[in-house]
Amino acid sequence: MNRSRSPSTTTAYAGLDPLLAAVRQCRACEAHLPLGPRPVLQAGASARILIVGQAPGARVHASGVPWDDPSGERLRQWLGLDASAFHDASTIAIIPMGYCYPGRGSSGDLPPRRECATLWLDQLLAALPNIELTLLIGLHAQRHFLGSRRKSSLTETVRAWRTFGPRYLPLPHPSPRNTPWFQRHPWFESELLPTLRERVASLTAK
Repeated sequence: MNRSRSPSTTTAYAGLDPLLAAVRQCRACEAHLPLGPRPVLQAGASARILIVGQAPGARVHASGVPWDDPSGERLRQWLGLDASAFHDASTIAIIPMGYCYPGRGSSGDLPPRRECATLWLDQLLAALPNIELTLLIGLHAQRHFLGSRRKSSLTETVRAWRTFGPRYLPLPHPSPRNTPWFQRHPWFESELLPTLRERVASLTAK
């Protein structure tokens, strides 16, 4: 029996819900995923904020809840949101560059697989017409969305955050492993985070 459920490039979906259902059934990378496929993302057509990270970790793969780990706790602190508001798909879309856990490499999790963006990202973005702020977390998201506007390093890209507004805001990954980075760059907390929280508060206000 053929279990592959990879999409056709000509498939058209009648709205966001059928599209999300198709993404969650995708098996295009199944042979390369050590824990098997489990696409993790959230989106609602009315969402005004889009969070683009790398790929789910093992803990998120197990729970199926986006950012359900210590990195997510720090990210929610950055945004000034509790878990309930963060996981409100009507306000916040969470679409990483890779939707399934890619496995471990020699220095941490492997990079997100490229198939996700190739097969699905443009369709998902087109189904989210109300996005006003896109948070680009980490190198992979910044490379994809900023292209040649990206600076020579992640640090310099984040340092230049004012030049990418109001649509995009580049961020480092909130992983506890990056604590030394936060300590070396106090401007991130004193300058960028207050603006981030202000924008998130205005876009999530009911």
